[in-house]
Amino acid sequence: QLGAIEEVKNTGEAYEGIVVAKVVSCDKHPNADTLHVCRIDDGGTVADVERGDDGFVQVVCGAPNVRKGMTVAWLPPGTVVPSSRAKDPFTLEVREIRGEKSNGMLASPAELAIGDSHEGLLEISAHDVGDELTRPGTAFKKLYGLDDVIIDMENKMFTHRPDCFGTIGVAREFAGIAGKAYVSPEWYKQPLVRPLHGQALPLRVVNDVPNQVLRFMAQIVKDIKIGPSPWWLQSYLSRIGLRPINNVVDYTNFFMLETGQPLHAFDYDKIISASGDTPTLGPRQAREGEELALLNGKTIKLHTEDIVIATDKQAVALAGVMGGLETEVDADTTRIILECATFDMYAVRRTSMRHGLFTDAVTRYTKGQSPLQNDRVLAKMVDELLLYAHGAVGSEPFDVRSDKVVAKPAVGVSTSFINDRLGSSLATEDMARLLRNVEIGVAVDGDQLTISPPFWRTDLEIPEDIVEEVGRLYGFDKLAVALPRRSSSPVLHHAMIEFKTLLRETLANAGANEVLTYSFVHGNVLQKAGQTIDQAYELTNALSPDLQYYRLSITPSILDKVQQNIRSDMIRSEDNEFALFEIGKSHNKLQIDEDGLPLETQRLAVTFHADEKTAARKYNGSPYYQARQYLGSLEHARGLRIALLPVLTADSSADDTQLMAPFEPARSAFISIEGQRLGVIGEYSASVKTGFKLPAYSAGFELDIDKLLKLVQPPRYIPVTKFPKVQQDITLRVPDTLAYGELFDFVETQLAKLQPANTVATLKPLTIYQAEGSNEHKHVSLRLWLSAQNRTLKTEEVNTLLDAVAATAKDKFGAERL
Repeated sequence: QLGAIEEVKNTGEAYEGIVVAKVVSCDKHPNADTLHVCRIDDGGTVADVERGDDGFVQVVCGAPNVRKGMTVAWLPPGTVVPSSRAKDPFTLEVREIRGEKSNGMLASPAELAIGDSHEGLLEISAHDVGDELTRPGTAFKKLYGLDDVIIDMENKMFTHRPDCFGTIGVAREFAGIAGKAYVSPEWYKQPLVRPLHGQALPLRVVNDVPNQVLRFMAQIVKDIKIGPSPWWLQSYLSRIGLRPINNVVDYTNFFMLETGQPLHAFDYDKIISASGDTPTLGPRQAREGEELALLNGKTIKLHTEDIVIATDKQAVALAGVMGGLETEVDADTTRIILECATFDMYAVRRTSMRHGLFTDAVTRYTKGQSPLQNDRVLAKMVDELLLYAHGAVGSEPFDVRSDKVVAKPAVGVSTSFINDRLGSSLATEDMARLLRNVEIGVAVDGDQLTISPPFWRTDLEIPEDIVEEVGRLYGFDKLAVALPRRSSSPVLHHAMIEFKTLLRETLANAGANEVLTYSFVHGNVLQKAGQTIDQAYELTNALSPDLQYYRLSITPSILDKVQQNIRSDMIRSEDNEFALFEIGKSHNKLQIDEDGLPLETQRLAVTFHADEKTAARKYNGSPYYQARQYLGSLEHARGLRIALLPVLTADSSADDTQLMAPFEPARSAFISIEGQRLGVIGEYSASVKTGFKLPAYSAGFELDIDKLLKLVQPPRYIPVTKFPKVQQDITLRVPDTLAYGELFDFVETQLAKLQPANTVATLKPLTIYQAEGSNEHKHVSLRLWLSAQNRTLKTEEVNTLLDAVAATAKDKFGAERL
């Protein structure tokens, strides 16, 4: 199976009942100046229709080109006009037109849905369909390939197969899967050679970007007569949704669909006008400020990374995307330059995305077409124009190619290598036959296969590619359904995955809601967060215009979702408050690894919000403390010893600057563990609240979980003691400038150092008191619980411990125990 089949349409059904007929007489209508009364010969094949004594049928026709002797398409009464089937099917009847009876109608190409022309009847020519099919009474659907089946497939499933973006490639695949041998057309296997007619016309072909244009071919065809393409070609293009234009353009489209190789035709005389002394054509990079008028009528400003096809003076086409208006083939064209090239797939994709141009050529060029088929397709295109546009060869083919344009090397693989991986038991010859069915060269030596990839296959490079090819052609559904053998040993634990799970569970249990946002943001989000947009990586091919930068931190992403959640009322509690958190990645141009690649920083961001009424009713303090409570839940989950450092006195790195940007420095703190700064916690600045329309009561934090994981210690089991705990409070008078967190961490550290052996100490905050009018000191009270594993502690032991801790606090901070 190549891809998902979305629709199978039998186009022949649209032409049921329509027959070929010959106009045997054509007389002017007696009651209308523009109408004719025709008698037609259908070979007597249509039943239940009124005929004259001569067996002919009368039809009234208003087409200007109707005449005696024409071979036409007749739609008898009871048939449906093909062009009307898609919207409002129109069934013909026997009607009187100005007093003359008309049995059905004679049809134009547009009414038959094989072309755009309404100006006259379709004239069926033996030159186009052969004498046999022009016989009256022949079913019209037998002409022009109309008795056809169109299979509409979703083609995204095999984007690595550029040959399958042409009907030759798809037909080859269908044959191979069905176990049939496919044979490509001779012109595709071996390029046609057509001699030069007269003296070669002057043309200089150059390639200024050989690394991005591996092969650029061009050839002049002169004495062209621009006109409608053959009806079989027009009907083919119409059936698949392309509008026929003229014989040159239609053939370029046809061979693109046939082979997957786009082509383009330039008006040679217009190239002369756009060139200097010598007509010049070739690919180059676009120049600063250069503009190009395209065939779709739009004029675009080119980017310096765009590849254009140009003369020595100006750009004339956007390479691999669309031709230029100034050099298009029109009704006055007599000499053309056919171009057949291979453009870098990534360059074409970037150009297409940059300018919002998505064409059939782009679809194929972005799959990586083989440059080895260019000469074949160009030669066949020239040959068709010699036959159907009355042209003559005006130059030898120009072929400017890179040294990289070489055939894929042979791949060696053994039968056992393939069978072992497929779980099959295919014989060597069976494998060879499957591969030869799709024209892959195979040489067999015992159980060894030497594979010669054909020129259109760009994906056969290693033995595993051959395994996939054999399995696909044989049928994966025919392979044994058996699970591979695997070890029953448990898989290794992934520390980061487990740590993220712990963070999620902890925050969810604390009441926060997880969100998942894009790693890409709009520039406005960065600006509203106060971050430096120049430090963010800009995406060339953004998913959408709203997602063009990698985020510098997680906080702006979730702040951007706060107002949406407030409006949706989906996650808010009855108290009109909620917390959001996200675990994700951020990037910064200043953070580069040893290989020169951007570092991905794993981060956790949490934000808390409450409306004004809820905050006034439930919370006495700053929203900072609600964010601190969520941070505390992480602290307790793994026994972390988090220190909070004042922002105003701490040195800030470049990374800290972007992390701190959304926060108000005077109401924020750096998060630190064991001297390593991990992130920031605090309230948001006024500009950020305004920009993101946040409630006044808002705060949050963000930290680096890569660093955090390295500092996390495995949980330590402490058995519950059977002896009673001793509780004692300690109050220290400390300078007003000393941060509570710094004092608490110091006391906790000293307890760990000084506590008696086999004891467990737990320290909790109690109160912070500062007398009114006192700006020099404050009183901090802490509560200690101390227990021993092997005995009952005495009050004197606890007093001695606290005295020792107080002494160290006095030496460190000048603290006095009260």
